Amino acid sequence: MSRVVYSTDSGRMCPECEQPEAKCQCKAVEAVSLTDGVVRLRLDRKRKGAGVSQIEGLGIAGAELKKLAKELKAKCATGGAIKDGVVEIQGDHRERLKSLLEAKGYTVKLAGG
Repeated sequence: MSRVVYSTDSGRMCPECEQPEAKCQCKAVEAVSLTDGVVRLRLDRKRKGAGVSQIEGLGIAGAELKKLAKELKAKCATGGAIKDGVVEIQGDHRERLKSLLEAKGYTVKLAGG
């Protein structure tokens, strides 16, 4: 049995789930299983402007994570992204995000940053 490791259409392929690396489901499952149940909020000021509020340890992946990120961005009236399972919200919205996530039942800790 031969496995595809590279495709001219998609680039590198994951050997486990045989999906393009960008859409790999194995990494998402691995990231979800590494959470300790505490969501950590941190402000990353390494970029220009007001920084980025980062949310780690949500324990969800895929479409569910995208849906939550979209909801949080809308409540904070700002943009953001998901990078390697970490939700990034533009600006310093840690206190607002903490209250929103606690209302959803998450245990939230403000981490240094």
